[in-house]
Order: sequence, then C-alpha cells, then structure tokens
Amino acid sequence: MGSPVHEHRLAVLCLLADRAMRALKPRTANPPELAAIYDLYLRNTDRVNNWDLVDCSASEIVGGYLADKPRDDLYTLIHSSSLWERRIAIVATHYFMRYRSDATDIYALAPVVFDDPEDLIHKATGWMLREAGKRVSAADLLTFLDAHAPSMPRTALRYAIEHLPPETRRHYLSLPRSK
Repeated sequence: MGSPVHEHRLAVLCLLADRAMRALKPRTANPPELAAIYDLYLRNTDRVNNWDLVDCSASEIVGGYLADKPRDDLYTLIHSSSLWERRIAIVATHYFMRYRSDATDIYALAPVVFDDPEDLIHKATGWMLREAGKRVSAADLLTFLDAHAPSMPRTALRYAIEHLPPETRRHYLSLPRSK
C-alpha cells in the first residue's frame, strides 16, 4: 500500500478486499486475518487517497470488519479532516446494507456531511442512500428524504432519488431549499 503508483495501491486494495471477504465467509472464516487487514487499512488511510481506492475496499474491509462490532470508528472517520476517511465511513455502510439489510448507519452519517465542501462526499452519500432504498427499504428512504431533502446537497439528493419514479423525483427536486 505504500507505493507512490496509484495502480499498485489499487491492486493491493482489491486483493485485500478479496481477502477480507474470504475471511468473513463461514467456511473460510479467519477473524485474526480480518482484524489484521482492518488494522493495516486504518493505519494507511493516507494512501487510500482516491475515490476508486475507497470504493473498491471500504465496504469489504471496514464494513465487513465492523458488521458484528460497535461501529464507533465510522463516527470518528466521518468527522475526519481527510476527505478520503469521510468517504471510507460512508462507503463502508454498503456492506451493512448488502449483507445485513441494515441502513441505520448511513441514515445517521449522511446528515453529518450535508455541509461538506467536497462533491465526492455528496456523491458517495447519495449513492449509499440510493442503495439503502434499493436494498433495505424504499419506505425508509422516503421517510429520510421527507425529513432531509430540503437541506441535502443537490448532488446527494440527485444520486439518492435516481431510481425513484419520475413523479417522486420531481417532488423532491421541487421542494424549497433550506440552505
């Protein structure tokens, strides 16, 4: 992970994500290996410094490790000064939605980054909200949007509503902005 070459880091992170997923499977479960991968990842977040590096690894490594543990690290990462650590916190929630049908954390983390200056954070937030609606509960997504759409960054809102019916999308886009 220490290589200055982006593609080298991408390859390592893809391999680590694959190893993490294998360490999570019942037949090949290896909690010590998963913990070692997680620790290595968090010690090197300064090298996970592009959207594709985060997106190929955070769900499997961070989300996978925290799936059956307290998720305090996500709530620390979301307040980081590092754009990439904030994105890691958001993208890690994808694991919970895919494998646990649990969108609790994205609904708690999303409002924290509504004022974030980085569009890459808004894109990831909207993406994960959309996934929560697709994979866990469309009704819960609509409830969240009813409460937060006026204060959401436009990019996050557009990503979140992307798969909703056209009339529902128009409704949320037409709400008066609170900011």
